[in-house]
Amino acid sequence: MAIDPQKLRLEGIYPQRQGDFYMQRIKLPAGVISALQARRVAEIAGRYARGTVHLTTRGSMELHWLTAETLPVVAREMASVGLISRGACGGAVRGVVCGSLDLAVSTKLEGVVRLIHSHFSGNPRFESLPKKFKIAVEADIASGRHLIQDLALVPVDLAADELSFNVWVAGGLGRQPTPAFLLAGDIPLDRVIGMVEAVVRVYAAHTPAGKRLKHLVAEIGQDELRRLVLAEPSAGEALPTVASLSSSLVPTLSSPERRVEVGVFAGELAGSELAALAEIADKWAGGILLVTGNQNIVLHLTPAAELDRVREELAYAGFTGTSRRERVLCRVCPGSHECLVGLGATREIAAELVEKLGPAGVKLTWAISGCPNSCAQPQLADAGIIVSRLQPGEAKAPLFDLYRRSGDGFGERTAERLTLAELMQQVGEIG
Repeated sequence: MAIDPQKLRLEGIYPQRQGDFYMQRIKLPAGVISALQARRVAEIAGRYARGTVHLTTRGSMELHWLTAETLPVVAREMASVGLISRGACGGAVRGVVCGSLDLAVSTKLEGVVRLIHSHFSGNPRFESLPKKFKIAVEADIASGRHLIQDLALVPVDLAADELSFNVWVAGGLGRQPTPAFLLAGDIPLDRVIGMVEAVVRVYAAHTPAGKRLKHLVAEIGQDELRRLVLAEPSAGEALPTVASLSSSLVPTLSSPERRVEVGVFAGELAGSELAALAEIADKWAGGILLVTGNQNIVLHLTPAAELDRVREELAYAGFTGTSRRERVLCRVCPGSHECLVGLGATREIAAELVEKLGPAGVKLTWAISGCPNSCAQPQLADAGIIVSRLQPGEAKAPLFDLYRRSGDGFGERTAERLTLAELMQQVGEIG
C-alpha cells in the first residue's frame, strides 16, 4: 500500500522515526472526550498501538506504532464514535484548545470552541495553508497560553451575558519564540468566525510555504497585518449565533472540590488505565473526561457523586495521587521517542527529574521538550528544559538548555548546553 506522508498529515498522521510505523493524532475540541469515545481509543490502543495512549499539551491524544494496514481500520473505528482527526496535523486549522474549562462559566467557552471547531475542521478552504494554524480560547491571560497561538480569543468580561473577545495573533514557540500581539479588541461573538476567517485568509495569501503567521508579521509588521485583516470582507461580518443543545458537554462545577485531577506521568496512559477512567467518568462525571494542556485527566463530578467513592475507585485503577510522578506537574512532548526530530527521551528525563527535586522544586510547573520545536511549551512553565542539540562526535548525548519564568511573558534561558548530569545538579539546587 503506497502512502504519501504529506497527504496523510491532513488526517492527523505522521511517520515515526522507526520505519514503517505511524502516529495518529486524535483531535479533541477543548480536550473534551466522552467515556464512550475514551473506551474506543483504549480498545484501539490495545489492538494496534502496543497498549499505550499519549496525551498532548494541546489536549489531544496520540496513538503510536500503527502500521499502514491498520491506519484505515483505526480511522473507521474512531469515526464510529464521532472522533474525526481531519486537520490534526499538516497545513490546516488545528484542534481548538481551551485550558479554562474548570470555571463555573466554562459552558460559555466550550460553546465558542465548538463553534470554531465545527466551522474549520474539514473545511477545504482552510486545508492548504502554508503551515499549521493554531487557535485557542482562554478565560484570561494568566497562563500565557494566548501568547503562543496563531490566534487566541480572550473574553473582555467573562461574566457578561453577551461575550466579546480580544483577539491575539502571530504567537509561537519553536526556534524563534515570538509572543502574540493584540490585533483587535472587544469583538462580539457573532463576529468571531468572520474575524478568524479573515486572519486565516491573509495568512494563506501572504505567507511563504512552510512558515507560520509570526514569520509573516516579522516581514510586514503588526500594523500591515492589521490593515490586511481588517480589509477582508469577513472581518466585519456578523453571523447569526443560535444556541445549540450540544454546544457544551462538560458538567459545570458546583464547587472547586468537585474537580478531580488525575495525574498522568509524562502524558502516557495504558489503554487499560484510560478504560478505567472512562468507567469512573460514566458513573460520577456525566460521562465526560477532559484532557488538559498539562497532560492530565480532569473529571467534573456531578452533584450526586460521592467524593470518597471516586477516590477509592481511582486508587483501585492505580491513581492514588500520592506518588511524585502523579503530584509533580511536568509536561513533556509525548512522541519524542518516536518523532523524526526528537533529540532526547523526554519521559526518562522526566522520571529522573522528579526524583531529584527538592521541596521547592516539587511545587513548580515543569516542561521538557525533546527538541527546539518546544512542543511541551517549556517557556510557559516555571522551569522549562529543551534538548537543544546533541554532543558532537560519536557520543551524540543530548545537551540541555534551562529556562525560568517569573513574569507574564516567556521564560528566559538561564543555562545552556548542560549535560544530563549538570542539568540534574541544577534541578536539585532549585529552591
